[in-house]
Amino acid sequence: MNMAKIVFVLFALCVAPSIVTAKSKEDSPLLLKGRVYCDTCRCGYETSASTPLPRAVVGVECRSRKSSEVTFRKEVVTDSTGHYQIFVHGDRGDDMCDALLVKSSDPECSTPNAGRDRARVILTRNNGMNSNTRFANAMGFLKNTALDSCQQILQQYQETESED
Repeated sequence: MNMAKIVFVLFALCVAPSIVTAKSKEDSPLLLKGRVYCDTCRCGYETSASTPLPRAVVGVECRSRKSSEVTFRKEVVTDSTGHYQIFVHGDRGDDMCDALLVKSSDPECSTPNAGRDRARVILTRNNGMNSNTRFANAMGFLKNTALDSCQQILQQYQETESED
């Protein structure tokens, strides 16, 4: 067997399978997962009284870093537990992407909580992460009127902070 054949066989056995595997992983979409809640105490963050928000509309929006033009947008509806999954095709490494609240399913809890109405997400494979799954921080809507029990709930949080 001459040297060219040996090199070709080694290439076929070692390098070609890794190229095929890498390409198939690039072709598969990234999966963005997150959750939406109702801030029943209107305190700006999740508490033990916060509830999941089923059937809320959420989306992911990516914009070009250079022009701020929208390059990708997709919306989905949360499940019965307030969770959502969005498949994102293509690498968005040159974009700034946010998961964002679009619409609440509950008219009594429909005001987006400023600061919790979007979550920056990294949607690229060029960041050292091996998984195709990405997670967004939880996002929330504010209830129109806080629950009566909220004062006691928030008092528990203050007691916990003062113990430190």
